[in-house]
Amino acid sequence: MTRDIAVIGAGVGGLAVATLLARAGHRVTVLERFAEPKPVGSGLMLQPTGLAALDRLGLREEVAALGSRIDRLHGMTHRGGTVLDIAYADLEPDLHAVAVHRAALHGVLWRAFAASGARIETGRHVTHIDEAGTRAILRDEAGATIGEAEIVVDASGVRSSFRAVVEPRAPRPFAYGALWASVPDPGLAPGVLLQRHMSARVMLGWLPVGRAEPGGPPLAALFWSIKPGEHAAWAAGFDAWREEASALWPPIAPVLAGLPGPEAFTPASYIQFTAKRPWRGRLVLLGDAAHATSPQLGQGANSALLDALALADALAAETDLEAAFARYAAIRREHVRFYQRASALITPFFQGDSRAMPMLRDQVFHRMRIIPWLRREMVRTLAGLKTGLLTHRDAARLAGLP
Repeated sequence: MTRDIAVIGAGVGGLAVATLLARAGHRVTVLERFAEPKPVGSGLMLQPTGLAALDRLGLREEVAALGSRIDRLHGMTHRGGTVLDIAYADLEPDLHAVAVHRAALHGVLWRAFAASGARIETGRHVTHIDEAGTRAILRDEAGATIGEAEIVVDASGVRSSFRAVVEPRAPRPFAYGALWASVPDPGLAPGVLLQRHMSARVMLGWLPVGRAEPGGPPLAALFWSIKPGEHAAWAAGFDAWREEASALWPPIAPVLAGLPGPEAFTPASYIQFTAKRPWRGRLVLLGDAAHATSPQLGQGANSALLDALALADALAAETDLEAAFARYAAIRREHVRFYQRASALITPFFQGDSRAMPMLRDQVFHRMRIIPWLRREMVRTLAGLKTGLLTHRDAARLAGLP
């Protein structure tokens, strides 16, 4: 059955689901509020699950060629003690993640979208959705009709204005967010997501992300934990912060010295939200609009890609709309629940004001590796394979591994 489908938002989830649905023969229109669709932020981790989803889209090799292979996560305290040291190979010999610049991932997804037959309308800020029989009417701030469809997919991200229509519970903000910057990568930590911690109040992160575009210079994502209300004070004391960060991890000092100032960073804040039933009527939520959390387990873009696959598959399997949405929710339920809860549980150990939790973290987390089963479970959790659509062998196979 061919359907008219409107997708709100041209981010990772929006472009992926629009491409899949258009390839399946549906009439798809993406409505983007900005005049020019573009990614926001620096880099992200594509776990084995995300790579498997990109394989389904036929885009894995192109993304991997731009990104940077990540084999290990290594976290240390400011005194040199090990917090975490997790290697993907502890689960499967050639299992790995790929870190990628958001601009690179967006570019690959955009080219696939442009070739899919789907349409995009920019400068379209959807603020109201009304249902009229078998159609959903999309309206702007002035109440003018800017589109209509049989299905509306809200892929507008963490700041979705439509999640309240589906789930009345308000999101819970995390106390800490982060500052992100894309910086030149002189090869400081190849193949490693690096973190340096001072209690849970200070965290410096370094992630090699490859190139933002073919032929571009190698880049890394630099991130710093911070409370959203402290941005102004941080910016005013930028030189002092530069010294603090350099002392936390001295090899980064030349990179920090080359930054022009606080304008090099993009602030991000995080919320905890999970829709128990991610649809209402003809509106269905996808990605961060449906389930948002902190980035501690690095699952955000991966979950959006898995949502896109699940929704496309559900619509292909069910002709009844309610049954299709229920199937989509069922496919994703176990995976989403586990990672939402796990992210909320683990975040205070790495970002918070507690003194006891980081002390417990420093004493226990790394020692868990001694037990082989626990070590494998830690890798499975990081890789997005703890539960849900794929086992680690499925992901390895789909990602082209032996």
